[in-house]
Amino acid sequence: MKAFDIKKGNVVEHNGTVYQVRDIERSSPQGRGGNVKFRFTMYSVPGGNKFDLSLGGDDELREVELSRRQATYSYRDGDAFVFLDDEDYTPYTLDADMVGDAAGYIVDDLSGCYVQIIDDMPVGLQLPTTVAIEVVETPPELKGGTATKRPKPARLSTGIEIQVPEYIANGERVLVNTTTGEFSGRAD
Repeated sequence: MKAFDIKKGNVVEHNGTVYQVRDIERSSPQGRGGNVKFRFTMYSVPGGNKFDLSLGGDDELREVELSRRQATYSYRDGDAFVFLDDEDYTPYTLDADMVGDAAGYIVDDLSGCYVQIIDDMPVGLQLPTTVAIEVVETPPELKGGTATKRPKPARLSTGIEIQVPEYIANGERVLVNTTTGEFSGRAD
C-alpha cells in the first residue's frame, strides 16, 4: 500500500521486519510540486523497538495481514499479561514490552480487548475506548473553597495518575479514556 494510505495501527513490513504504525506526521514542503512526506513512528512486532521512517506519499510499504481476536484479561504471569480468547479460550500471553503504556489501563477481568495476531503469535493489544478503574488516592474535596471546577490528581488502582474533578473521592470507580488518558466520567 502507498504511504498516504497508511493509518495508525496498520501493520507493515520494512526491510524484513514487521512494524505497527503508532504515529504519523505529514509534512508538505513549501513551493510548487513539492512532494508530501510522511514520517512514521513505528514499533517492531514483536519486540516493541521504536523505528522512525520517512517516506514520500507514493512510496510503498507492504501491509501485513493481522487478525484481531476479542479477548478478556485473565491474569498476570510475572511481567506478562495473559488474555483469554472470548470464543475458544485460547490464552494469549503478551509481555510487558508489547503491552507498553496500556498496562496502566488493564484491570481484573477487563473485557472488550482485542489481541492482534500475526502468524499465530500475539503481537499487540487494543484496549476498549474507556476502562473503569478505582481511585485509590486523591485529595479530599475542598470545602468552602471557591466554586471552581479545578481538577485534582488521583492515583488509580493500576498505578497510573490522572486528573479528576473535585467531587471524585477515594474508592470511586472512574471511566478513563485509554487513548488520551483522561477522565471521562463516573463508572456505574
